[in-house]
Amino acid sequence: MAEILKRQKALSVSPLKASQPIGAALATLGFNRAMPMLHGSQGCTAFAKVFFVRHFREPIPLQTTAMDQASSVMGADENAVEGLRAIAEKSRPALITLLTTGLSEVQGADIHRNVREFREQYPEFNDVAVVAVNTPDFTGSVETGYAAALTEIIRTLVPAAKDGQTQVGRRKKQLNVLASYMLTPGDLEALTELFEQFDLRPVFIPNLADSLDGCITEDDFSPVTIGGTALSELATLGDAKATIVIGASLVNAGKLLAEKTGVPSYHFNHLYGLTANDALIHTLAQITGQVVPERIERQRAQLQDAMLDTHFMLGQKRIAIAADSDLLIAFSDLLQEMGAEVAAAVTSCMTASLNHLQIAKIKIGDLEDMEIIGKAENVQLVIGNSHAVDSANRLHVPILRAGFPLYDIIGGYQKTWIGYRGSRQTLFDLANLVINEAHEQIPVYHSIYKQPPAPSCH
Repeated sequence: MAEILKRQKALSVSPLKASQPIGAALATLGFNRAMPMLHGSQGCTAFAKVFFVRHFREPIPLQTTAMDQASSVMGADENAVEGLRAIAEKSRPALITLLTTGLSEVQGADIHRNVREFREQYPEFNDVAVVAVNTPDFTGSVETGYAAALTEIIRTLVPAAKDGQTQVGRRKKQLNVLASYMLTPGDLEALTELFEQFDLRPVFIPNLADSLDGCITEDDFSPVTIGGTALSELATLGDAKATIVIGASLVNAGKLLAEKTGVPSYHFNHLYGLTANDALIHTLAQITGQVVPERIERQRAQLQDAMLDTHFMLGQKRIAIAADSDLLIAFSDLLQEMGAEVAAAVTSCMTASLNHLQIAKIKIGDLEDMEIIGKAENVQLVIGNSHAVDSANRLHVPILRAGFPLYDIIGGYQKTWIGYRGSRQTLFDLANLVINEAHEQIPVYHSIYKQPPAPSCH
């Protein structure tokens, strides 16, 4: 069990975490014709939008209740209700999520009551789904906000099995997939291909691959998301054959979905490395009763060969990881599978899943903490998002960019990390960073027996 070192500083220097409202907005963006609305100041929403645009390089629909000085003191209920009305009337989305920020939480806003007031005052918009989620940005992180939004969406919009509208296994090929925020659009595409090889039709909750990648339409502008999981799919989750939950942060969301639908649920902390993917493939074979396709067997053999090829570079390497808990767990397991040592582990906030990590110490902190620990532990490589690049440069070690946000490279959001193929490529990327850095550090050798050439006389 890891020793958790709690935050002791009064401020964050070079912050690691992104806030809960950003995570909840990200979860919303994975549904078709959706609109997240942050209950706070205009600056909170503008900041979140910059994060998304720089990472995904796509137009991002995001709204705000625009709280000002007066509403912050006197109350902002009218801002929330009228904001919902304006969006429903102008854009007619399928889903609106009303998300709190630090300002509205401190102000004491009751967003669940605001939604009830909206329903009472504007019954003509009953066809628009509205989900309220408490996501104060002074606690948690993008990961916990994402999980909180999915949990509330399931609680509000997924029908219970006791209503008699659904029947487990009625849709023999449907597979529900609760996808953690650490899964990129590239990961979701890879999962789709994998499930289809077992003759399964996955329903991702949510599907960022369909809404935040390749969204080119004939329309010049769309006020809501284009693509993603349709809300009509949520009504069919109880008919599925099974549910796959990926990510330790989605344990509660997975339990709630299982309770509401009665569909058997299988949980995986991540899909990095050989062990984790073997567990998934074994589960899919059990669910479908099929033998593992030869193509997957081939991919597994390729990963094993890559592990053999790269263990010379990665074995006993001292590595620093700065990431939210899901990604920290994933990379830790992958590196330890290769014989590397996680010498510095820093994460954004405390979660229950951290207690089960096989790491000596985990620091709840920021990138400055990672830098300090990394220097003391003589780390040789850093894994973190684009904000960690400067820290890696000061440590004079290479960095593998991973997580959110990735704004200084093109296509980072689309990279595939999971599965046999994704894990294989990740090992190659890590090994290449080690090789390139090692070559740069080898000094020129001068033999003590070789005399320097005599100076020429002119």
